[in-house]
Amino acid sequence: MKRIRPILLLAGALLIPSLALAEDGVTVGQFTANNVWMMLCAGLVFIMHLGFATLESGLTRAKNTTNILFKNTFIISAGILTYALMGFNLMYPGDFSLGAFFGFAGFGIATDAAGNTPAYADGGYTYWTDFLFQAMFAATCATIVSGAVAERIKLSAFMLFVIPFVMIVYPVLGSWKWGGGWLDQMGFYDFAGSTLVHSLGGWGALVGAWMLGPRLGKYVNGRLNPIPGSNMPMAAIGVFLLWLGWFGFNGGSVLSADPELTSFTLVTTCLAASAGAIAAMFTSWFAFGKPDLSMALNGILAGLVGITAGADTVGIASSVLIGAIAGTLVVGSVMFFDRVKIDDPVGAISVHLVCGIWGTLAVGIFSTNPDHSFVTQLIGVAAYGVAGLAASLAIFGTLKATMGIRVEEGEELEGLDLAEHGAHAYDLSGPTSILETVTGPSPVRSQHATALADEQA
Repeated sequence: MKRIRPILLLAGALLIPSLALAEDGVTVGQFTANNVWMMLCAGLVFIMHLGFATLESGLTRAKNTTNILFKNTFIISAGILTYALMGFNLMYPGDFSLGAFFGFAGFGIATDAAGNTPAYADGGYTYWTDFLFQAMFAATCATIVSGAVAERIKLSAFMLFVIPFVMIVYPVLGSWKWGGGWLDQMGFYDFAGSTLVHSLGGWGALVGAWMLGPRLGKYVNGRLNPIPGSNMPMAAIGVFLLWLGWFGFNGGSVLSADPELTSFTLVTTCLAASAGAIAAMFTSWFAFGKPDLSMALNGILAGLVGITAGADTVGIASSVLIGAIAGTLVVGSVMFFDRVKIDDPVGAISVHLVCGIWGTLAVGIFSTNPDHSFVTQLIGVAAYGVAGLAASLAIFGTLKATMGIRVEEGEELEGLDLAEHGAHAYDLSGPTSILETVTGPSPVRSQHATALADEQA
């Protein structure tokens, strides 16, 4: 009976909204619909972490799959906990103590009675939904770094990077805009995080990839030696999971279930993703002479990142153009970073940093809101660039000087699955052909399996 009563109350509020009108004009039915939509969006953003995990494992080598999956499991788990410990209250402090640059509302999360009523967030959602939705964004920022440093970073070093990055760096810098800080007061606009989430994570990815250096064998005698991914179906699944998750990432950033604005935002988001894919397909086809699936997939993500800053405030045609430019940029950016020998196994720097910057600046070019200024957008991009670089250099630099951040050469060659975890992601001991199912494994495979068993023991 307790499960039925809230449904009956909601039905009554929807049929006779005047009976449940709050002081600010939000009915119980509207408040419930808003909150349910926001909780659903939090779940969709959570799904993005599965997308990142599968994309990264697909674009890297099989011998590092367990390591990739472990890092992504750690990021979301540690991210939620550290955001609850202090990140949420750093990002939304209420009051700033250092000239709109820093504020802190205290450790832990708690709310009074008003936190679960329409009096909170203009009737958009409850305090608890607010925390959960924002926590998913915080963890996403750190996940961006994971792909760029894949296949050669020490697991312990990466874990120690994630904790202060999610708990302090992301929320403090995020407060400058979303918490009502100095950039918000200046008029800087970033609807869902092209800069606050994506380019900030991209700056961390750039610093990490640069400090680590390229993977063994990536650049030989001054020439690029491509290292193909191990599982392109998995990479494709990851990208489509991320596209699905963006329905919550951008759709939830409306901060209510407003039918008009939510549906419009989802349309601009999907148009930009589609345009990014098409642009990357043909740009890479022209550049390489063959259609490249990994570039097409990154084109989708480039379009999504590019539209994220202005999905609610640019027109339909503009969203297509923003996505197409992002898809073209991502191909050129991947080629550029290879030319300067910064090894990014999944293209995270190009997708999130380069296209995040583009998307933020695009607001100043294409926004239908006359209050949005290109100069202000440029100031915001520069501020996050300087702060993101400085923070990432400080964390990675400290780790490199104290414990080292790169695995030994032998560990990298054998793969981080075995070196860091003592286990492969896939069963490598089974038969590899129909012949072996009948005759048994070859002597070479038998010796390898025996040696592997002895080493694990």
